[in-house]
Amino acid sequence: MSQQNNDAKCVLVIDSELPLGLITNTAAVLSLSIGKKVKGIIGPDVVDGSGQVHIGITTIPLPILKSTRAELKILKQKISSEEFHDLFVVDFSNAAQTTKNYEEYTKKISTYTKEDLEYLGIALYGDRKKINKLTGSLPLLR
Repeated sequence: MSQQNNDAKCVLVIDSELPLGLITNTAAVLSLSIGKKVKGIIGPDVVDGSGQVHIGITTIPLPILKSTRAELKILKQKISSEEFHDLFVVDFSNAAQTTKNYEEYTKKISTYTKEDLEYLGIALYGDRKKINKLTGSLPLLR
């Protein structure tokens, strides 16, 4: 994925009807995938005034937005249009959430169609204007 830049935005959109533990797990999974794929989104290590090193954290804000499962499905459909083809998208679905390891997940998701998938969360990274167009009306998850 391309280098992080000032015109870029990153958001997580999560089903707010999930139990708190699944909300936090979904946010963690999506964030790890973004951090791995988007170069420059994680800053270098920093040193505090005492000389202690702190591992680098995200260099841009990472709002977590509130949605429903039905709205997430619609969002996923919109993202697949040509207009948004250049956005980096990570989704976390019922296929992933109901498995215990990656091997199970890959087997399970291969049997699902897009109609079978229910999204617990979606991470978006890319052009700020496009992400705002898709998510600008969504409130923060609080």
